[in-house]
Amino acid sequence: MKFSEFKYERPDLDIIIEDIESLVTDFEKAESFKEALKPLEKVLNISENFNTAQTLCEIRNNINTADEFYEKEQAFFDENLPKFQNAMNKFYKVLVKSRFRKRLENIYSKQYFTQIELGLKCFDEKIMPELIEEAKLCTKFSKLLASAKIEFNGKIHNLSQMGVYSQNPDRNIRKAALLKTTEFRSSIKADIDEIYDQLVKTRDSMAKKMGFTNYVDFGYLRLGRSDYNSQNVANYRKSIVKYLVPIAAKIFAKQAQRIGISDLKYYDLSYFYANGNPQHNKNKDELVASALKFYSELSKETKSFFEFMVETELMDLEAKPNKAGGGFCTFIAKYNSPFIFSNFKGDMGDVDVLTHEAGHAFEVYTAAKHLALSDIYWPTLEACEIHSMSMEFFAYPYMDYFFGDDAKKYRFKHLSEAITFIPYGACVDEFQHFVYENPLCGKEARRTKWLELEKKYLTWRDYAELKFYAEGNFWHCQSHIFQNAFYYIDYTLAQVCAFQFLLLDKENHEKAWQKYYSLCKLGGSMSFTELLKTVGLKNPFVESTLADIMPKLEDYLTTLEQEC
Repeated sequence: MKFSEFKYERPDLDIIIEDIESLVTDFEKAESFKEALKPLEKVLNISENFNTAQTLCEIRNNINTADEFYEKEQAFFDENLPKFQNAMNKFYKVLVKSRFRKRLENIYSKQYFTQIELGLKCFDEKIMPELIEEAKLCTKFSKLLASAKIEFNGKIHNLSQMGVYSQNPDRNIRKAALLKTTEFRSSIKADIDEIYDQLVKTRDSMAKKMGFTNYVDFGYLRLGRSDYNSQNVANYRKSIVKYLVPIAAKIFAKQAQRIGISDLKYYDLSYFYANGNPQHNKNKDELVASALKFYSELSKETKSFFEFMVETELMDLEAKPNKAGGGFCTFIAKYNSPFIFSNFKGDMGDVDVLTHEAGHAFEVYTAAKHLALSDIYWPTLEACEIHSMSMEFFAYPYMDYFFGDDAKKYRFKHLSEAITFIPYGACVDEFQHFVYENPLCGKEARRTKWLELEKKYLTWRDYAELKFYAEGNFWHCQSHIFQNAFYYIDYTLAQVCAFQFLLLDKENHEKAWQKYYSLCKLGGSMSFTELLKTVGLKNPFVESTLADIMPKLEDYLTTLEQEC
């Protein structure tokens, strides 16, 4: 069965809630473990069915935001998801107190119950109005960005498609393309500011209703962070300033020399080589064929995985009108199918999608074969990103399949960007902490704070004529800030772990791959730091981790540069 044949049907919420309430009673009355399993499995089945419908709707709505049917269905889920969560929470409250809990933990993992308990701490019927409003605002934000129709170079582009010009050898084209992009962003600036104002207000309100001082700790709970807190993250950001910002600054200084520019501007940052960035010169089908060759050679596990993705048509990769921006991987539970969504732009980022998002897909595909419950196929978000970012590095030896003679240039550029990304990720994170610790601060205070943080983490940025960015609005470009508060430092934590896989893969590929595959099989059965400990990865929150990794990584980067 192909993705187009996956059946969508709107859930009947009234029947679902009635059934769950009845099953809660049956579970409470159960006199034996065997008897208790029956209503439990029925509730889990209801949950999988609901999540499958929601996921199918989300995918198809993102593929075409102008599709009226799925637009209405998405509105249904925005309105009703909190009601479903409320019904499930009634069951979870009984489940975590069950006298059979220890035996159930042996089946579903202790982490499953930990995540349920965290969820209970951040959900209550009294915040349903805020949850509904939050979902509506996020949908409004996504739809506003997807409405972009930017005329440039004789064509109409969406935001994703405009990104390809950032790597054009002609500096004037790079600058002109960004100016056109910022024209669009300036035209929706007031709307974006208002959406964020309302999101912050809504999130702060729900946190305070739940007894929290502000949204920070509440937001951490919503992300399922059970083994670290905001202070751990703050200390980690200090390590980034100490060990990574100086290396990143050197990378950009060398880049300016390499492309022959003395006054490096923001519109130059993606242009890496004087003779042009690495180019794959392949269409979508050719890229997928190259990826299939790569995954077939990497391991028997990845071979069967990617063949399944291709045969079942579980990827929508090309940018097109009315398609939502960005990229993601999700999982359609009832069909045991990952799905990859992206917007190919014709640059090296297209290849990154086929490694990064496919890394997510491979993990959940693998976990589904080894774990008993779809709710624990995914780990928490920072652990999820280890799989994706590490897969990008496992692909290094196979980059010739995509880039030919440009493969060496790709590897050096890719690793450089992986390093320089981390300070940006820390900047985004500290900005969000400021906002939610000061929820009443106005629009101008946010812009001022963003510029202040850029001077701390992104010392090389010079926006020049890009007035929209120079005035402190660059954070408007980061969708995570709007759609999933505090989900961004996760990428940097995962990147530090992925660096460890890269360094180990250079020494012993088989050992590195088996460690990675073991991590994938564990899925979300453990917390972030427990997963690291189990497979033998160093914890990014320990300062010595960055102190140890970064010199080795800088040496390897120098080696890659010499090969170019």
